This record gives sequence, C-alpha cells and structure tokens, in this order.
Amino acid sequence: MTSSTSSQPKNAIATGPAGRPMAQPMDAGLLEGLQEHLGLERKASAAYWAMALWFAERELRGFATYLMQESRGEQHHAGLVADYLIARGQTVDLGDLPGPGQQWSDAEALLADAFRLEADVTASLQILYSMAERAADVRTTVFLDPLIQGQIAAENEAAHLLGRVRFGRLEAASMLLIDGELAAQQPAATLA
Repeated sequence: MTSSTSSQPKNAIATGPAGRPMAQPMDAGLLEGLQEHLGLERKASAAYWAMALWFAERELRGFATYLMQESRGEQHHAGLVADYLIARGQTVDLGDLPGPGQQWSDAEALLADAFRLEADVTASLQILYSMAERAADVRTTVFLDPLIQGQIAAENEAAHLLGRVRFGRLEAASMLLIDGELAAQQPAATLA
C-alpha cells in the first residue's frame, strides 16, 4: 500500500495510497492490524451504546449514562487510530460493522460482556505493539503507549463494576445504590 522511494528522484518524497506524504512506510501486517483495531473500537462503541440502551430501558440511568460515556470513549479511540493512519499517509478503511447484541439475561451478564470487550481491546493493542516492535516502527509504539495505559485502566474499571454487581447479587437495593453512584460520577447526558 505504500510507495517505494528506490525509483524516485533524489528530492522525491514517498506518498501513501491517497497521495499524502509520509516519512516512513508502514509494514503491511501492522497496517492491516491497525485497520482491524479501528473496526474493533467502532464495534466496542456500538456495543456500549446497546448496553446503555438496555439499562435506560430498565430505568437505571446511572448505568446508562456510564455506558454511553464508554461508547463515546471507544468512538474517540477509533478517531485517534484513524487520525494516526492518516498522519502516516494511509487510507482509513471503515468497513461494515455487524449490529451489536442487545439481549442479556441480567446486568451481571451484560457487564461480563463489557469486561470481555475491554479485555479484547487490550489484547488487540498489545498485539499491535508487538507487531510495531518487530517492524521497528517506533512511531507506532509511541502512539500506542498511552492507548495501552488507558485501556488497562478501562479494563480495571470494568472488572470493578462487574465485581460490585456480583457482590450485590443483583438485588434491587444494591443495583440502585450503584446506579446512583454512577450517576453522581458522570456528567448529565442523553442517549442521543
């Protein structure tokens, strides 16, 4: 996907598929991995939105607001990956996304899915980091460092919330208490 500089004049600059100048070509496998991760972030955003809707339908606005904020965060991460690809002279491939699941037996099952989602995103970032190291692509490792740190924190937060719901055994009083705490921590937001 990248242009070669070997047959270009001395003052020529390599360009990416869209004609944008690039300082360093990107390994094809790493590029493919970044495109896949972009899709994963977009899928995570849609999944969190579906989860937020599930809680909103059950009048648990704190959970709904928290999960909508997570959806927006995943969309932001997708935007960061897209911006990075463009900065590296690459074309962003958005591709089709499957619809997210919207059925859970209870809040614990939903939050277990949220934790697994965070773990999957963490694993994807770690694989990308390894690929970037093998390709000696320091630009990409530097880009991924803060994403990995943030992702580990998000995984920890998802585990904590799941643990609290499990500890409360899904009893109405404990769910309302956790819901109120989540509502107090988040800015007021709508699902739109």
